Amino acid sequence: MSKTYSSADHAYREVKERILTGVLPGGELISEGEVASDLGMSRTPVREAFLRLETEGWMRLYPKRGALVVPIPVAEAEHVAHARYVVEVAAVRAVAVRDRTALIAALRASLDRQRADAEAGDRERFALEDTDFHRTYVVAADNPLLAGFYDSLRERQRRMNSLALHRGATDMAAIIEQHAELADLIEAGDADGFATALVAHLSTVHRLSLSGL
Repeated sequence: MSKTYSSADHAYREVKERILTGVLPGGELISEGEVASDLGMSRTPVREAFLRLETEGWMRLYPKRGALVVPIPVAEAEHVAHARYVVEVAAVRAVAVRDRTALIAALRASLDRQRADAEAGDRERFALEDTDFHRTYVVAADNPLLAGFYDSLRERQRRMNSLALHRGATDMAAIIEQHAELADLIEAGDADGFATALVAHLSTVHRLSLSGL
């Protein structure tokens, strides 16, 4: 039994990672047999993984046809962006009245890693670093409720980042330039300027019209 559950957990992590990174794009129909063969296991743990992913909203199962990878709904992308805006701006307003030396050093280090990932053409590592860049100043606000809520968005945020990079809507150099601007505004303690720049950043990267922000 432990082997079955271990295999199911492995299948779950593998398939979910492929969804988050865009290897399995939204709208693609896959079968238990294909995944089982690829992972070198039986269909039973894959079926369990698919059921778990369906419960979480990543897949929609169709008996005898396969599993559909659920695309990111436009409304969900907008909701995630709006939620991020609220949390990130609140965090920056909090850190604006504190010593930001360590935070700015961490953001500059992240920018260096982003440049290295862009130079290497590693889009998946860049997408992760992108997500962590924004999380850095949220955590710096030292509000566990804000950080916890923000982390609940992490997987959807990562998937949106990967999608934006894969479709070529915004190149990594442009994203880095926008991140550098956000870091400069945080360093200056300019929360209002940060809020304006964040709306522009989220709108261009994710092709969204963020009305009301």
